[in-house]
Amino acid sequence: MKQETLDKIEKLGGNIQRANGATFQEIWEGITFGHPLWNKDWEGYGLDKFYEEHQVLYNSDPEMFYSRLLAHYFSDHEIPYGQDFFRSWLFTPFKAGSRDEGELDGLVEEDEVRETVQGSDMDFICVFSSYGYPDHYFVCLTDPHPENPTVYGTDHEVYFSEIRNYGTLEDFLDNYMTKEEFLQVAKAYFKNR
Repeated sequence: MKQETLDKIEKLGGNIQRANGATFQEIWEGITFGHPLWNKDWEGYGLDKFYEEHQVLYNSDPEMFYSRLLAHYFSDHEIPYGQDFFRSWLFTPFKAGSRDEGELDGLVEEDEVRETVQGSDMDFICVFSSYGYPDHYFVCLTDPHPENPTVYGTDHEVYFSEIRNYGTLEDFLDNYMTKEEFLQVAKAYFKNR
C-alpha cells in the first residue's frame, strides 16, 4: 500500500502502527479505527438532538461543547447518524472450500462480477460499511494495483448483482472528513441554526 494512503488513513484517525506486511490484506488487517468515518456530504444527523441535550453548555462554554461533540461523534458506537465504518473481513464466495463458497449462488455468477471487477481471483476484503446506499465497500485481493486498489460498492439488497467502481482507495478516502473538517461542518451547522 502506498505510504500516501496510509498517511490519509492516519489523518482520518486510523491507527497504522501494525499496518505492515507483504500483501494488501495483511496491511489492511493491521489497521484499526476507534470511531466511525464521516463523509464530506454528511448532513448533520443527530446534531440537533446533541444541541438540545447540551444547550446550556453550548451557551456557557462553547469550547467544552465542541470537545464533547467530537468525543461523542468520534467514539466507538454505531448510533445511526449516516456514518461509515472501517471493516476488514474477507468475502470469498467463489473460492472452493471457503466459508463463503456458494453464498452468491443464484444471485450472480463469477463472470458477471468480472465484468466490473479487475483481478485474477474474485476474493474480496470488505473495507468499509455504511448506513447508506451502497452499504458495503470492497477491494479485490488480486487487484492489479495492490498499492492503491480499486474500491467497489454493493448493497445487501442486490449483493454483487449490482456493483459499482468507486475509484482508487486513495481517492475514496478523500470522501471522509478529518476531525478538524468535521468540527468546521458542525460549527457552521450551529451558526446557521
